[in-house]
Amino acid sequence: MVFHTSRLTVYGLHSSFNSALDYQVDTNILDKISDKPIASWPPFSKGEFKIAISSCNNSSTAGPDNLFWDHLKSILKHDECLINIIGIVNACINLGYWPNYFKKSTMIVIPKPNKLLYNLPKSFRPIVLLNTLGKLIKKIIGERIQFHITSNNFIHLSQLGGLKFKSTTDAGVILTHIIRLGWQKNLLTSTLPFDILQFFLLLNHYLLTKII
Repeated sequence: MVFHTSRLTVYGLHSSFNSALDYQVDTNILDKISDKPIASWPPFSKGEFKIAISSCNNSSTAGPDNLFWDHLKSILKHDECLINIIGIVNACINLGYWPNYFKKSTMIVIPKPNKLLYNLPKSFRPIVLLNTLGKLIKKIIGERIQFHITSNNFIHLSQLGGLKFKSTTDAGVILTHIIRLGWQKNLLTSTLPFDILQFFLLLNHYLLTKII
């Protein structure tokens, strides 16, 4: 089943994404953060694109542009095509503009794995597919931002989720370390795991942009 993003879907996303927009926040808490020198944003390189696309899975479903990863890999093998795409991306960054082409999405409904029956709506889940080229560009931008924030110690050492080269194993090592420290003090350690569902949608994005 395929559904194109409807006006109702866009309204629901807008309402959720901005749900914390009107919350009163005390921006004085940011005074504790020391100022950092403004970092430059150098132009993208061919190497960044080649490394990013090499790890993309060819079996992934194409977005509205019907462009699969193996197609895009073939295109980027041509130096002239790669240079033109890099030029477009650098222009987007310099102008502070993200074209509508990269924002287009298609919502599809896929079955959840290992279900005995598929005659109920809860046996399926929706996913949103973006244009493949836009996903590649966002991947490259994400890689660069993550390197920037980790190299400048902007992320606390206990932050593991969503970071490159961090895994459940790292979280287990830290938890084991905390437990063993408690044993040395004759203390017992209890854990409370929980999943923050849709956490980013409930952030106050005004404060988030101030922090950044």
